[in-house]
Amino acid sequence: MRKTIQRTFSFALIALFALQGMAQEKKPIQKRDKFEFSFELPVYVEQLKEELTYPLAWEHSGIADFDAWKKVARDKVRKCMMTPPKPAENFDMEVVEEEQRDGYRALKLRFNVNAYARIMAYVLVPDGEGPFPAVNLLHDHGAHLFIGKEKMIRPFGVSQEVLDDADAWAENLYGGQYVGDFLAKHGYVCFSADAPLWGERGREEGVDRSKYDIIAGNMMMLGRDLCGFMHYDDITSTEVLASLPWVDADRIGCMGCSMGAYRAWMLAAMSDRIKAGAAICWMVTTDVQMSTADNKREYGGFANCLPGLRQYMDYPHIASLAAPKPMLFVNGTKDHLFPIRGVNKAFEIMHDTWTKLGADKNLSTQIWEIPHSCGKEIQDESLNFFDKHLKKKH
Repeated sequence: MRKTIQRTFSFALIALFALQGMAQEKKPIQKRDKFEFSFELPVYVEQLKEELTYPLAWEHSGIADFDAWKKVARDKVRKCMMTPPKPAENFDMEVVEEEQRDGYRALKLRFNVNAYARIMAYVLVPDGEGPFPAVNLLHDHGAHLFIGKEKMIRPFGVSQEVLDDADAWAENLYGGQYVGDFLAKHGYVCFSADAPLWGERGREEGVDRSKYDIIAGNMMMLGRDLCGFMHYDDITSTEVLASLPWVDADRIGCMGCSMGAYRAWMLAAMSDRIKAGAAICWMVTTDVQMSTADNKREYGGFANCLPGLRQYMDYPHIASLAAPKPMLFVNGTKDHLFPIRGVNKAFEIMHDTWTKLGADKNLSTQIWEIPHSCGKEIQDESLNFFDKHLKKKH
């Protein structure tokens, strides 16, 4: 069974993303002589990009004071996240299951993430006397919704299907090593919860990637944004993490790969609770990402779509809201999802912000010769980064 699943996941993540829009059964393609969209983009995409001037980027806003700009820009991001979920009256946390591992305990924690949803998270607590530094681990997309938090922390008390699926995913994207278990062995409390529509927050009818965009559209009909809900939940889950008795609330970081990286820098930008963040394989500029010249378009769909936000700021401008806190960004030369020229352009924009704040030493942007992945060497790099900035090792 496990070998079969591993074979299923042995193809590249790029192929997974490419399959996200395909129907379950292929049907004959009917084509007209006239059309307005090609390669999932409007034929006038280059004209639309020329109209993206990003007037709320710090350098364009006319607001000289960074903190004043940060307040205005955050308010705009929240507005584009649309109406937030009603907050829960309390988290009402309970540990429902636990097991001892080599050097740390694994817990299943149930809590109210908002007034509508009571969800489960995995928490890893190092042996010894705390409080410890902590990391909120944000799982990836991968066009694979059957597991979420289980991509970051090895699950327990689950079906063999879930365990095999998680092990295969860790093998292919994370070098056979769960990020959470790795960090917990080195003294970090690690937390990971499902994003809406992943894992235990999925569809009653079962996993179907093609339904994600339909559900996102239905949420918009209700005046809400599914991506926005994900970000609101990430902010709330960080508050849950900060409230745990084993955690030093002044030493909390976040980390993720792929969509998890997008979530990580968004969380670092929008939450003062986060003191350091690591984002692996998700950064680019829109002009390159949505490019006929590069034969590229956005693959994540509604999973990283905040309505109207691109009319005000591009990805690196939003990530710059995290300045001057320590941030690590890693992208790969073999990652076909994010062209390197767009990555480098985004890195330059961010470095300009950190430099103006006298904090460029806090921003580490790295290009590795890797595909879309977060293997053991990158996890080592991330551990060293967190040790430096959350454990205050020098």
